[in-house]
Amino acid sequence: MNIKEKLQNYFGYSTFRGKQREIIEDILNGRHILTIMPTGLGKSVLYQLPALLLPGLTLVISPLISLMKDQVDSLTKRGINAAFINSSLTKKEREKRYKGIRDNKYKILYVTPERFRKKEFVDLIKNYAISLFAVDEAHCISQWGHDFRPDYTRLKEFRKMAGNPLTIALTATATPDVQKDILLQLGLKSKDVNIYHEGINRPNLFLEVMNVWGEDEKLGAVLKKIEMVKGNGIIYFTLIKDLMRMSELLEKKKIPHQIYHGRLDVSMRKQVQEHFMDNKNQLVLATNAFGMGIDKEDIRFVIHAQIPGSLESYYQEIGRAGRDGKDSHCTLLYDETDLNIHLEFIKWNNPTDEFYSRAYGILLSENERVNAEGIDYLKEQLTYKNRNDFRTETTLSLFDRWKVTEGFIEQKNIRIISELPEELSSQNYLDKKLKNEQQKLYKMMLYVKTADCRKAYIHDYFGLKYPDKCMACDNDIEETE
Repeated sequence: MNIKEKLQNYFGYSTFRGKQREIIEDILNGRHILTIMPTGLGKSVLYQLPALLLPGLTLVISPLISLMKDQVDSLTKRGINAAFINSSLTKKEREKRYKGIRDNKYKILYVTPERFRKKEFVDLIKNYAISLFAVDEAHCISQWGHDFRPDYTRLKEFRKMAGNPLTIALTATATPDVQKDILLQLGLKSKDVNIYHEGINRPNLFLEVMNVWGEDEKLGAVLKKIEMVKGNGIIYFTLIKDLMRMSELLEKKKIPHQIYHGRLDVSMRKQVQEHFMDNKNQLVLATNAFGMGIDKEDIRFVIHAQIPGSLESYYQEIGRAGRDGKDSHCTLLYDETDLNIHLEFIKWNNPTDEFYSRAYGILLSENERVNAEGIDYLKEQLTYKNRNDFRTETTLSLFDRWKVTEGFIEQKNIRIISELPEELSSQNYLDKKLKNEQQKLYKMMLYVKTADCRKAYIHDYFGLKYPDKCMACDNDIEETE
């Protein structure tokens, strides 16, 4: 059975999209691949289909635990033997899947990079024949990307452990610097890799920026867009409190909508997402927590009620609109005061080496008391309980990501297990990280202010040439009435 027949029989498509066939043929011919492709244009088939034609196991590295089950369920329904192993499984379920690997039961296995911290998994996988090593959300590898995850930096080590198998790295967004970093971190030489960039030109998306000032003008702009563009829509917010305030205002106007943010419990988030996916004319007010798994084709508008912190985030979020190819609107409501939100985020997201060192020392020398009294005690020592200072939360998160600690302060079992890495103890490195985040926000600001074609601006940011002047974007900042 050739690859086109496999595509039809297993995935239900009669033709390939874009350069899918060319990429898959390169993989089958033994070429490593880096592909940058917009969300919703079929990245997963680029490793799922070759997995059916290659002799061994395809190992998929992904940070998205919430999506693994959906991916595996979908593959299983198509008759493809697939499984996932992550922290959501019980020990009994995990051991059953380990046995399935030993028995050559699976063609595709999804794991998080953190799984390689587990000795039993490492011992199993290093002696197993891996035909294809697929790295999803590959931008997470780069310390200069917008969603850096330290465990991704060990993927070169993991590849070597697995015998340096054929590799495909996939992402929706990567600047030229991030692309270079992805190859470096995977231990791949550019001469051995075919790079495919599908571009970011979505002719059916209408991009605009509306200049607003204050709550009333922002509400007016939202109501105007909802009235003008019928159908499914998402309104993104940076802060939950601002999302909730807009929800109150829309309720007064009797505008039906749902809300979605990270503080909702898992069952409620799932309920909101399923309702949005299964019904027509849905409106969701959301933080960026609403995104992964949102593959609804007929989203007619995406409104950013507050400026995003980077073009990477912005591009991913507007990319959820108009996947059916029909006209869709992407509107950014620009209020200068919203910039303060991101300036504060950058401040709290970038503690100094001295702050990390003090936190480390307290966790080491006063571990029993920290676990007894919780985060309030730690914050009191570090920030004097300043409610608007979130450097302590950032520090705990990064200590966990860099494997400086194990356990959790909320569970009263956190403890130091390793030295501080250079990335948290070198002020020179931390200054570079701070500057990188500031530059991303600055580039987002330039996007808002540009008088040129916005799609051309985005293409330039990602290192691409834009072929023609776009007729589907408004180059002027529109004033609200």
